[in-house]
Amino acid sequence: MHRSVDVIIPTYKPDGGLISMIEILEEQSFPVNKIIIINTEEKYFYKLFYGTVFLEQYKNIEIHHISAREFDHGKTRRKAIGYSDADIFLCMTQDAMPADEWLVEELVNMLNSDEKIAAAYARQLPLIDCREIERYTRSFNYPDQSMVKSSDDIPELGIKTFFCSNVCAAYKRNIYDELGGFVKKTIFNEDMIYAGKAVKSGYKIAYSAQAQVYHSHNYTCGQQFKRNFDLGVSQADHPEVFKGISSKSEGVKLVKDTAKHLVDTKNKKLIPYLLVSSACKYLGYQLGTHYDHLPYGIIRMCSSSDSYWENRR
Repeated sequence: MHRSVDVIIPTYKPDGGLISMIEILEEQSFPVNKIIIINTEEKYFYKLFYGTVFLEQYKNIEIHHISAREFDHGKTRRKAIGYSDADIFLCMTQDAMPADEWLVEELVNMLNSDEKIAAAYARQLPLIDCREIERYTRSFNYPDQSMVKSSDDIPELGIKTFFCSNVCAAYKRNIYDELGGFVKKTIFNEDMIYAGKAVKSGYKIAYSAQAQVYHSHNYTCGQQFKRNFDLGVSQADHPEVFKGISSKSEGVKLVKDTAKHLVDTKNKKLIPYLLVSSACKYLGYQLGTHYDHLPYGIIRMCSSSDSYWENRR
């Protein structure tokens, strides 16, 4: 079945990596119809690409600009998707680098394999500078075997049933419209909120291990704390999706498996850091899920999303 595909990329202060990314997207075995860029703060984009030169070089690029105050993980992507009339849209982040020319085709094939699949997300491979713990976490969250998840998997997988990542994920537009699209306001986690809604509506979420992008971060403990605080906030704000869905067992399993991996690979010296960083994640998440009991100043200190709280206030 032939389907048209548009790519959606929110950007902020894009660097030369975006050019490399676009060039690989233009060489895909399954052709991309249009690349829609929604950029936060126009001045940074033009400072690097000078607008018209960039547009002349890539004929299938469409660029829209918003202010920093307008940005929201859900609303901004909704806005970009509104510029697309393709059957499938592929959400990516500006730091996700396609591993090869088969990325789009693999995701489309996964979506076409079952009419009930609402979204399919790609495997994230670690970058060359990725630290050992994060490298293993990537293999834990993005294994080498594909899978399709439905509501039947909730008892076993818990919250992982809803896992989906807009670092690189393709969506069927007809189902997206039926379900009302991404949530209009969220601190982040718009992908999992949508996936949870889809699963609870009888649809499925697929993971394609053959569709691959390079993407990883070496977060500090403080950054992990703030990221997990925001994760907790997003889940607390959407009890209709996450209430009663277990996440604790998956986190404990990740820590145990990572510790075993560090022992097996003769990296035992990293175990203290693993324990500290895991404690920061857990504390951040717990505080985030109870953020409504915290003073506004403490919330701002714990969160990595200043603009979200400014707009919310």
